[in-house]
Amino acid sequence: MSASREHFSSRLGFILAAAGSAVGIGNLVGFPVSAAKSGGGAFLVIYALFVIFLCLPVMMAEMAMGRNAQKDPLGAYKKLSGNDGKWSFAGLLGVFTPFMIAVFYMVITVWIFGYLAQTAFGNLDQLADANNFGTFINQNSLFVYMAVVAIIVNLILLGGVKKGIEKAAKVLMPTLFVLLVGLVIYVLTLDNAMVGVEYYLVPDFSQITGKVLNIALSQAFFSLSLGMGILMTYASYISKKEDIVGASKMVALADSLVALIAGLMVIPAIFSFNPDVKIDELSSSSVSMIFVYLPKIFLAMQADIGYFGASAIAFIFFLLVFFAAITSLVSIIEVPTATYIEEKKVSRKKALIMMSFTMGLLTVLCTLSFGMVEWLTSFMNYGGGSKSLFDLVYDVFYDTILPLNGLMVCLFVMYRWKKAKLSEELSQGCDSYIGSWTEKYVNFSLSTFIPVILLLIFVNTVSSKFFAYSLLGF
Repeated sequence: MSASREHFSSRLGFILAAAGSAVGIGNLVGFPVSAAKSGGGAFLVIYALFVIFLCLPVMMAEMAMGRNAQKDPLGAYKKLSGNDGKWSFAGLLGVFTPFMIAVFYMVITVWIFGYLAQTAFGNLDQLADANNFGTFINQNSLFVYMAVVAIIVNLILLGGVKKGIEKAAKVLMPTLFVLLVGLVIYVLTLDNAMVGVEYYLVPDFSQITGKVLNIALSQAFFSLSLGMGILMTYASYISKKEDIVGASKMVALADSLVALIAGLMVIPAIFSFNPDVKIDELSSSSVSMIFVYLPKIFLAMQADIGYFGASAIAFIFFLLVFFAAITSLVSIIEVPTATYIEEKKVSRKKALIMMSFTMGLLTVLCTLSFGMVEWLTSFMNYGGGSKSLFDLVYDVFYDTILPLNGLMVCLFVMYRWKKAKLSEELSQGCDSYIGSWTEKYVNFSLSTFIPVILLLIFVNTVSSKFFAYSLLGF
């Protein structure tokens, strides 16, 4: 263990930071709508099963690699493979992926902060206009919002692990949960809200199809930050005394709980203000829901609580989503930052300056790709249509590469690092792990069907995204 490596001061700090990385924009809006459109309670059951039996083993493997090596993904693959060059690609991909994900996530976080500012200025009616979002994402004021978000993120990261990431997580995550529960309580008092609760929670297994199973698995895998290098990096900041097995379960529980509770806010609110709504016609896109659909619902509240009250509810909602976005963004950027510090032997400040310059440039280019600059807007053609630079970054590094990174983790821990070493690491802080059913299942699943599933997801995503042909038929 590196004596100079900073560590989280407590198990709670690690769990909150890891949960903060997992709880993101998709949990708060995308998940509830996907669940409501895909069988309600039946989808929730399947999602939970995927989290427990498919995602938790991968999460434990990532954390075990990070803690044992006490390094970022690139350093972990190097150290644990004995500098075997064949695994360099996996390490590089494990760092470059979060670097690029941070770019598009920064763009969306800037939009959220812009809407938060506009609700504070009393412009809810403007935000609810159907044409507002298209105009908003092409305004020069975005670059002012971008500067503010960049300052917030860099101040948190500049504080390091204890005084930055952990301290922010201990404030933002409990606040996020309180805001979420508060909004849920308010929404459930509205007329017709219980119809939405019933639609959201009552199982309809007749809607479970191959497509729905794919949505549930993708949601579970992406939601828990698997394949992003975050969990591997964060685990390198914890001691051998900590229980990775238990911490993994707590992070998965916290992430899933937030997603479940968010559904009790979003779906009942939709039914309350539009009893005749057809859920199947709603977009599952978090971006579409947050910036186009939900502002209309908030504005409709003025009939009962006045314009100021409706604006206050909208402000709380966007503050909630902003906190979720910030905790995720901080986690994502920490991965390449930690790698740069380790590889170049520079200070955290210098590493953040480099990250700000390179990510900042790419973020500006992606922001310009929504109509401000034509060649960035029509950057490439694939999958049967024209794609912007933002589309390319999202499709490649979020939708496509994450399952591949997860596959690399499975193959590495099972066939290069070996089962015995994985079990030995997971037993540190968890004396009952060796010989348990959990150990047997983790070793079996990671060496057999989980890699196959991740490979199928990766190949099918490449085929459908870039060649407009689904190998799996959905």
